[in-house]
Amino acid sequence: MVSVFMVGPLMVFLLIVAPLWLFLHYRSKRNFNDALSHEDYEQLHQLTDKARQLQTRVETLERILDVETPNWRSRYE
Repeated sequence: MVSVFMVGPLMVFLLIVAPLWLFLHYRSKRNFNDALSHEDYEQLHQLTDKARQLQTRVETLERILDVETPNWRSRYE
C-alpha cells in the first residue's frame, strides 16, 4: 500500500521536476561561466598592465646587455 502512494510522486518527480531542474541548473552554469564579473575585468586589466611593465623591463635589460656584452644572445639561443 505504501509503495502505491510513492509511485505517483516519484513519477512526477522523474518525468517533470528532474529534467526541468537539470535544464535550469546547466543553463545557469553556462550563463555564469560565459560572463566575467567587474572584478574579473579589473583584475585582467591590472594583469595586462603588469605584463606590459615586465615586458618593458625585459627590453631595457636586453638593451643594457647588448651594450655591455654584445654576444650574450648567442650563448642563450
